[in-house]
Amino acid sequence: MSHKSTIEIQVWMDEQRVPEAITWKASDSTADMEQKAKAMLLAFWDGADQSALRIDLWGKDMMVDEMGDFFYQMLMTMADTFQRATNQTEITAGMKEYARSFRNQFRTAQLGEPKKS
Repeated sequence: MSHKSTIEIQVWMDEQRVPEAITWKASDSTADMEQKAKAMLLAFWDGADQSALRIDLWGKDMMVDEMGDFFYQMLMTMADTFQRATNQTEITAGMKEYARSFRNQFRTAQLGEPKKS
């Protein structure tokens, strides 16, 4: 027998349609309450059109340094997911190397931190 899981996302927007608040909850989550988020990236693969469909939202209170950390973590997570799905270790290592380079470049540009090797 199959199991249905539900994920609910709610977005509150201001008059200019800029997100003010994002909350989510999942039926299979251990959390009992809605969870707050400052940003979200959601992607679906459309097999018929062979294209990615996506929703990218970030709230007014999302700081630039948080966005850099968010993207770094998402890049690393995508690399891990790609590894599990394809077992392409060398490609995954390259993806993670790029993610670390992105983080270092971002920190240097935005936060004035020295580059790390």
